[in-house]
Amino acid sequence: MTEYRRILLDGAVVEVVRDGDQLRAADGRAVELESAVHLPPVEPSKIIAVHLNHRSRVDEFQATLPPAPTYFHKPTSSLNAHNGAVVRPEGCKWLNYEGEVAIVIGRTCRNIAPADAKDHIRGYTIANDYGLHDFRDTDAGSMLRVKGSDTLCPLGPGLVTDWDFHGRTLITRVNGEVRQHGSTDEMQWDMHYLVADIARTITLYPGDVLLSGTPANSRPVQPGDVVEVEVDGLGVLRNHIVNGPTAVRTDVGAQPTESEEVRSTALGGDWEFRGIRPPRR
Repeated sequence: MTEYRRILLDGAVVEVVRDGDQLRAADGRAVELESAVHLPPVEPSKIIAVHLNHRSRVDEFQATLPPAPTYFHKPTSSLNAHNGAVVRPEGCKWLNYEGEVAIVIGRTCRNIAPADAKDHIRGYTIANDYGLHDFRDTDAGSMLRVKGSDTLCPLGPGLVTDWDFHGRTLITRVNGEVRQHGSTDEMQWDMHYLVADIARTITLYPGDVLLSGTPANSRPVQPGDVVEVEVDGLGVLRNHIVNGPTAVRTDVGAQPTESEEVRSTALGGDWEFRGIRPPRR
């Protein structure tokens, strides 16, 4: 496996390779791992995320999985990096973490079989698919502001090639305390399936990112919290939460709300999936 990172090195954006505790550029320059200023490891043209995929998350919501995965889009303006600040806008309170594995496309991909998807994947990285549930009442269909607001898509710290996604543990910690503990083996649809499914009608280009879903126990975090997502073989993605300096404008658009749906979804209730629960026996 090789781990690539994108960092600022002497004021320029440089792709480097991890070599133990150092990051080395192709011209021989090196920087210590912990002192590097990280950027997102890739520059995608699009970021596509799957809804329910981990069985623990399905059980938490007392839901049933649909017959095929469903997706939403995160704009590239939501990108963030390892050690970056995740901004919770002033006036909002329901910002949830969601630790995930991200798939990075390596070759243009369209209309392929799942068995061929591996040949179109460059590698994998870690994602934290933050959700600003204050806007769920108005954006529940598109998830645009819920999942697409600025800074809500940290990726990193690096991109790892030749990584086997089977049997990998995913752990999310808040201030050092374990909040999520899951495995890639509990995913209903694996990485290859997700790539092939999207590529049936949407061309995927090198650098594009697919987020593969989160396990149970996504919960709100507060300004000052430090959130870490650790995945076997991919490292640790770390971010901290800050309060936005200004409130969401009140002279245009829908405003943050705190309905039963907002609270229930943010705190792990079943509101979002009422009506698609399995029948009680």
